[in-house]
Amino acid sequence: MTAERPRTSVNAWRPSVTGISEVFHAHFTDHAYPVHTHDTWDLMILDDGAVGFALDRRFHGATGAASVLLLPPGVPHDGRTVTASGFRKRNLYLDDSVLPQRLVGSAVDSPVLDDELLRHRIHQLHVSLGHAGDEFESESRLSFIRERLHFHLDALRPLAPSGEANRLAARLRELLDSRIPVGISLSEAAATLHAHPTHLIRCFKQTYGLPPHAYLTGKRIDRARRLLLDGLRPAQVATAVGFHDQAHLNRHFTRHVGTTPGRYVRGLTGPVT
Repeated sequence: MTAERPRTSVNAWRPSVTGISEVFHAHFTDHAYPVHTHDTWDLMILDDGAVGFALDRRFHGATGAASVLLLPPGVPHDGRTVTASGFRKRNLYLDDSVLPQRLVGSAVDSPVLDDELLRHRIHQLHVSLGHAGDEFESESRLSFIRERLHFHLDALRPLAPSGEANRLAARLRELLDSRIPVGISLSEAAATLHAHPTHLIRCFKQTYGLPPHAYLTGKRIDRARRLLLDGLRPAQVATAVGFHDQAHLNRHFTRHVGTTPGRYVRGLTGPVT
């Protein structure tokens, strides 16, 4: 009896993150893409298997989970499985606000990037994109991916935190503290403080020891605990402190406190005498 071949699976959605037009996860066992082009940049990582493709009539290949593939807009390419088990991949389709058209030539020359840090950051972004309500984190992670891609394609070095890092970080913290229930996007914060997004994040982390999105989540959890102690229901608390819904609150609350909001409230029995 022959073993059953793994089935093809596809999952696609459009996240609420500026710069990402589509997220696409797939497992292909015998699929072959015809020659085609995209209007967007195609940023891909493999989770398993191998893939072969021709870009601008030059053949390339990637295997396993070590490489990052970047296919530029407007350039013909195809793609195919090269093993019986196929491949698992995760794609991000990025618009020109992330990478400008002038970098297309560099991407054609080097579409496969061996960069473990970049791959790890892309993986982290995919994880955050899978959770509604974590757009601030996703936007922050995308900013660092953009910077890393510019490092490869444009030889741009990251801007190190300056002597005024503490002052810039303090201004961002004040902004976050004033927007706990409604939140703020990274692009809005950067525009308000006249700072580059990744530089803003680096200054904040250098000063306070955690990235801005983690700080904001922690402040929301603190406020949620107080409201739960006041007797509000978890669903009410989620909306009041800025989480997307109760499931979003539950996930972060459990990670921070070690239990769900519902169990936290049921455990309120007062001091032991």
